[in-house]
Amino acid sequence: MQPPSPPSRVAIIGGGPAGLMAAETLARGGVQVDLFDAMPSVGRKFLLAGRGGLNITHAEPFAAFTKRYGSREDVIAPLLAAFGPAELRAWVETLGVRTFVGSSGRVFPEEMKAAPLLRAWLTRLREAGVRFHVRHRWAGWSVDGHLRFTTPAGEHLHQADATVLALGGGSWARLGSDGAWVPLLGGRGVDVAPLEAANCGFVVTSPRLAAGAGWSEHFRSRFAGQPLKSVAMALQGDEGPMRPGEAMISDDGIEGSLVYALSAAIRERIKAEGRATLLIDLAPGRSLERVQAEVAHPRGARSLASHLQSRVGIAGLRMALLRECLPEAVLADPPRLAAAIKALPLSLVAPRPLDEAISSAGGVRFEELDAGLMIRSVPGVFCAGEMLDWEAPTGGYLLTACLATGHRAGEGVLAWLGRA
Repeated sequence: MQPPSPPSRVAIIGGGPAGLMAAETLARGGVQVDLFDAMPSVGRKFLLAGRGGLNITHAEPFAAFTKRYGSREDVIAPLLAAFGPAELRAWVETLGVRTFVGSSGRVFPEEMKAAPLLRAWLTRLREAGVRFHVRHRWAGWSVDGHLRFTTPAGEHLHQADATVLALGGGSWARLGSDGAWVPLLGGRGVDVAPLEAANCGFVVTSPRLAAGAGWSEHFRSRFAGQPLKSVAMALQGDEGPMRPGEAMISDDGIEGSLVYALSAAIRERIKAEGRATLLIDLAPGRSLERVQAEVAHPRGARSLASHLQSRVGIAGLRMALLRECLPEAVLADPPRLAAAIKALPLSLVAPRPLDEAISSAGGVRFEELDAGLMIRSVPGVFCAGEMLDWEAPTGGYLLTACLATGHRAGEGVLAWLGRA
């Protein structure tokens, strides 16, 4: 009788949600999992993203959910069909964390925090035999195919039967997602789409400035950091209704959830035309006809600011935006002013730097991968998470797809090893 063969050894590089989900899938499949991360602990970006309330997924219908992945819907949808919003919520509950659906349709853990979920998850993984190696920065492959890591103690070589790369994108480098893996895969002939900022703020160009970008000093000094609530936005030239929500004035532009939802389209418009025009409805509860009537109402001796505040509810930041973005001739012309209140044009000229973005677009192109997310030209090496070439708005879509790709990569490894 031959002795039993040793269990397969799989290395996972990257300790974010995608890597941890791949580790869980593989550990359940009976392989030995070693997970490596460059940081002193795993899940750092996950913890920071959940600091204000961990949005794990969204409760909208599946067909609407998959539309959030834009041009990559065709490749992301099958992954979500296997591990999507419903499966994610059920999985979270197996960790002893109950969830609820907020008024916006976003799904949160009852405690709202990421730390309890991550602690329970890591406990489960350790009990399943997953071994964690922190402060191990991946440096590619040795001549004989071993994985190379730089550590505080020097170089470490590791041999594995298969590898899952879950190295993140290029945003929030201080938490480990620095894109340093791009040249390592490029050196192996893997086609990687350039990393770009997604879910990011944008720099404006103000008519009040003779040249350059950003707000006027008068506006910036008074309103940077202030929220712009209960508005609606759309990208000029796009079809469909404006999106309601809120945004935030930054030092040199605008950011926030509404802007993030439009960021992919804004970024591509800037790349194609040099700038993009964001339209802001400052009075979404009133029709254009009503605003026109109110603005045209005689104001007597009252100032324009007093008139707009009493008739249309325009005051404070809203009034300042009108003065910042409109020439005096428009402010003095009631029909044109009313139209601007319902669709204030804000010229955007550049995204904020990649490292400031919530997430990144670009990454390993899906055309390089098989159905199990293995790189065809590098057998035994799989990819998962944000390092793949997809993007999505905030609202639980990022986390859901990261977990779905980690799940698929884990299953892909098992199938490749003959353990499926």
